[in-house]
Amino acid sequence: MTTDSMNMESFEALLNETPLASMDLVGTVVKGVVVNISGDSAIIDVGLKSEGRVPLKELMHGKDAPEVKKFDEIDVYIERMEDKDGMIGLSHEKARREAAWIELERLSKEGVQVPGTIFGRVKGGFTVDLKGAVAFLPGSQLDVRPIKDVAPLMNIEQPFIILKMDRARGNIVVSRRAILEESRAGMRDEVLAKVAEGVQMEGIVKNITDYGAFVDLGGVDGLLHITDMSWSRLGHPSELIQIGQTINVQIIRYNRDTGRISLGMKQLENDPWNTAIAKLSVGDKVNGKVTNITDYGAFVEVEPGVEGLIHVSEMSWTKKNIHPGKILTAQQAVEAVILEIDESKRRIALGLKQTSDNPWSRIMDDLSAGSEIDGTIRNITEFGLFVSVTDDLDGMVHMSDLSWEKSADEAIKDYKTGDSIKVKILEIDAEKERISLGVKQLTSDPFAKAIGGIKRGDIVTCEISKITDNGLEVMIGEAAGFIRKADLARDRSEQRPDRFAIGEKIDARVANIDKKTRGLTLSIKAREMAEEKEAMANYGSADSGASLGDILGAALSKAKDVTEDAPKKTTAEETDKA
Repeated sequence: MTTDSMNMESFEALLNETPLASMDLVGTVVKGVVVNISGDSAIIDVGLKSEGRVPLKELMHGKDAPEVKKFDEIDVYIERMEDKDGMIGLSHEKARREAAWIELERLSKEGVQVPGTIFGRVKGGFTVDLKGAVAFLPGSQLDVRPIKDVAPLMNIEQPFIILKMDRARGNIVVSRRAILEESRAGMRDEVLAKVAEGVQMEGIVKNITDYGAFVDLGGVDGLLHITDMSWSRLGHPSELIQIGQTINVQIIRYNRDTGRISLGMKQLENDPWNTAIAKLSVGDKVNGKVTNITDYGAFVEVEPGVEGLIHVSEMSWTKKNIHPGKILTAQQAVEAVILEIDESKRRIALGLKQTSDNPWSRIMDDLSAGSEIDGTIRNITEFGLFVSVTDDLDGMVHMSDLSWEKSADEAIKDYKTGDSIKVKILEIDAEKERISLGVKQLTSDPFAKAIGGIKRGDIVTCEISKITDNGLEVMIGEAAGFIRKADLARDRSEQRPDRFAIGEKIDARVANIDKKTRGLTLSIKAREMAEEKEAMANYGSADSGASLGDILGAALSKAKDVTEDAPKKTTAEETDKA
């Protein structure tokens, strides 16, 4: 008997085992025999009146050629009894899936691991082949730490845990991370038993932040702060380490109550401070690189891993109140002088301006108070003008020294940055690094000229220029003055401004000279009281029996006699007439 005859007999026996024709088979999985391979399909006989067709691509399983041949027995899923060509609609892929679902449901209920292969990427995760059933692996369930390159995990069989199954929707969600965490739990206890301050360990960088990195020590994470990565300054942890990198670290702190572990890398190296401090001294000039600039100064690396600070006050002899970033830039090479070394605080104070001559040390040789110089307005502030005195030094004209007559707010409007200006040096204080300048001092004070030699307590003749409810405004030559209502007379009944007239001349005593407001305060009342006091002293008092009228009468009589006996003065006007 030939081989073909034997196979046909086996096929006939298979068809006679089950009366398939009498069953409703749509949606079920049955056994079929490959009777022919035609084009891109395999023709399958499932024991019904018609044969079925299965696309060859469903039989390849990732290979270039189908795995089946004629007379092979395979599982098929009946989709429909007949198509337009009279063939039964079959699917080997769905048959595999149905078989896989049944097995997966059993494994899921038992909570055991299932083998699978990651074969593709989708939005939010990956697709996994679970022996015919396609499952979804969320990205968060891939590993216990972020993985940049997943290529090594693709297309290899590995275990998964089923998180969720929905037969109606055909959804399966799996996790690889759950298996890793389960294995890490045992490792964690083993690692924590070894953890102690000073112990060196190997770990894998799990995550990087602006302030440091989290390192997986094998089931337990530790924090490697950026300040403990290197003795040199780092702008960001990624400058030194990368995610997934294996690094050596040292346990520098371990809190058993909270479980927090602090790690260090630089502690595995020699402290460069000890080497640097042995070779550096106050007064030394050092060369370094600017590593960081702040509002209060700039940090300079003077030795590998050792920094010093140039405070903003030590940057320039002449540039005050300026941001350090306008003098130095990051990564700039600079020369500085060591001003102080504090070993206990591990601090080095540096000076930049000390590398050049101090222009203040020779200022007194070139300039002196009272000198008049030409300069340029460098800056205008709310309190005055900064004017160039030399190429290096500026002086300040305070607002109050701009004008004799204008207010400070009005006077400063006359100037702008870049203007040439003539100023007078009022004071030079080299110790405080300050030069005081003035503009109004270039001319004499018109107020001082107007009041002449008038001083407080003098009796002056003034002319009324304005009458107000509060008193009288008067002029003493070109100087302005004011007499308050209460100072118009000794007698309260006479303290009325309306009893005076504009243009009237009156004598009053100078009560105050205010150079700031540039005005005089006068008092008729004070003059009257002074005259009365003088009369009482010269002609007796009421206590000796004389009345006030007698005393004043005697004083006036004497004054009249003196006037009549005195030679007549010739005025300048009369001289001119003559």
